Amino acid sequence: MIDLLIIRAEIFTSDGKLKKGEKLKEVKHLSDYGIAVKDGIITDIGKTEDMLKKYHRQAKEILDAGGKALIPGFVDPHTHAVFTGSREQEFKMRLEGKSYMEILQAGGGILNTLKKVREASLDELVIELKKRVRLFFAYGTTTFEAKSGYGLNFDDEIKMLKAIQIVNSETDAEIIPTFIGAHAIPPEYKDNKEKYIEKLINEIIPYVAENKLAEFIDVFCEKGVYTAGETLKILKAGEKYGLKPKMHADEIESIGCSELAEKLKIYSCDHLLKIKKSGIEAMKKGDTIATLLPGTAFSLKEPFANARELIDNGLAVALATDCNPGSSFSESMPQIITLAVLMMNMLPKEALNAATINAAYAIDKQNKLGSIEIGKQADFVILKEKSYLFIPYHYGVNPIWKTFKRGKCVSTADY
Repeated sequence: MIDLLIIRAEIFTSDGKLKKGEKLKEVKHLSDYGIAVKDGIITDIGKTEDMLKKYHRQAKEILDAGGKALIPGFVDPHTHAVFTGSREQEFKMRLEGKSYMEILQAGGGILNTLKKVREASLDELVIELKKRVRLFFAYGTTTFEAKSGYGLNFDDEIKMLKAIQIVNSETDAEIIPTFIGAHAIPPEYKDNKEKYIEKLINEIIPYVAENKLAEFIDVFCEKGVYTAGETLKILKAGEKYGLKPKMHADEIESIGCSELAEKLKIYSCDHLLKIKKSGIEAMKKGDTIATLLPGTAFSLKEPFANARELIDNGLAVALATDCNPGSSFSESMPQIITLAVLMMNMLPKEALNAATINAAYAIDKQNKLGSIEIGKQADFVILKEKSYLFIPYHYGVNPIWKTFKRGKCVSTADY
């Protein structure tokens, strides 16, 4: 017996390999195909006629996709989805001309959410994150990374990571936890950043790693926040304890962050709005993925990352929402694909791969996520239309009909 048989689907997927340069355009189209699922895993793929002959009597459930497009579930490799409260007043301030850094230096931005997260209970964070999981599912995201970083002290950073742990255990969510205690400088340490860095290295990082509360470690490498040297020191400390390094790099200014990819195995450098040629070369040598966050540039009204330059220089590009309450308040990967296509000049095929297989590589989950292949997790999405091209083409609406996580339908649109 199999648990689920999908028939009459138009499947669009990659071959599961990391996509760079011209290969980012490679998308397989399997017309009138079916997928067999057992115990949350894809066990067979074939033409509908053949799949019905093999499984129609032994399938617990058969779903006719009716010629609609079926794609891998989106993988969102960069979010700050663990938070409470909102920052709509800062949105208004930005529209009135204040910059992101001006708002941060005035006690807003990350520090605004920090205050709310510190005041929130663990239960409150869990409730908020569960709401967000439902939205991610509704927009076709089946796996997403989520960072700490709104606590910036031992207790509240741990509280955020425990919220992820609880939501993973109590829902169908698959959230990849990242520790980013170096997201900003805590107000208590504004005049002694070095002391906070030592606390991170000697107390918080070891506890996070030993209690398996995070898989990755991240740093906001930026002028006025953490220097490239400080970033390298923190990331090396995390790597020593088994945490995989990634970082916010070259978002507002280029201060030598992406260049660190030559000195450390960095899984992804994220943002890259202001990356220089030296950063591109370092990332190529380090085989580091460029995770682009067009929703942030859109929301901040900043120039978008130069996706074409990165792709044409042979970097593997991934896409992410950067879902957070300040600079990119969205759980919608379809919206990110639209921005990538219309504002960063990516082709739809490139954007699809960047939001699925390359995004899976950015969180080191390529062996089970990001493509429709036998043996991989049954995480996939059925669109309302016959082609993935409708994602950027019919913009401003939700293109998702059904979302499946480990073979279970976790979201269905009413149309």
